Amino acid sequence: MMVKRNSLIFLTAFGLLLTGCSKSGLEITKDDILEVARDDANATKKECENVSIKEQKSSYIVSFTTNGGSYEYKIGKDGIIKERSFKRGAKEETTETEKVEEPVKKEKSTTTKKKESSSTSFDESSNQAINAVLANSGLEQDDVTNITCSLDEASQQYTITFVLNDVTTTATVDANSFTVLSTIVE
Repeated sequence: MMVKRNSLIFLTAFGLLLTGCSKSGLEITKDDILEVARDDANATKKECENVSIKEQKSSYIVSFTTNGGSYEYKIGKDGIIKERSFKRGAKEETTETEKVEEPVKKEKSTTTKKKESSSTSFDESSNQAINAVLANSGLEQDDVTNITCSLDEASQQYTITFVLNDVTTTATVDANSFTVLSTIVE
């Protein structure tokens, strides 16, 4: 859990560095953009194969494969991830694609608000998914309000939303491995 928190701190610092660089007129290199994508995928340079970086008007499209699957990112020139897509590798029994912008069906949903109740009403799996998202963000349940968790049984993914300082965050978590697949701050 400490490694994820350190990774989050590194990503946040790196993102702020990139944001600061873009505002001061310095250019973000393709290597910097690739590093953002690799960090998000939790992949080392050695694990990444078939790396491709394509520059567009206001963003980069980064794609690469690892033993776990293939990744594709749309990253703004400010270093902020706008979209991500993941396909599990051929070694897995199923292949799934998850894109940040696709809506997720809500099959099972439970909600709790911090200020209304100090105890949560989530089942064990939902709590595990919520804790994965919060740990990935360096937070705890007491830090946030309006936590919702829903499971899309077709894709086997949880969608978790919460509010921190009047900012809503939505994250997607794999229901089998409890790996955070995406996080969107609105």
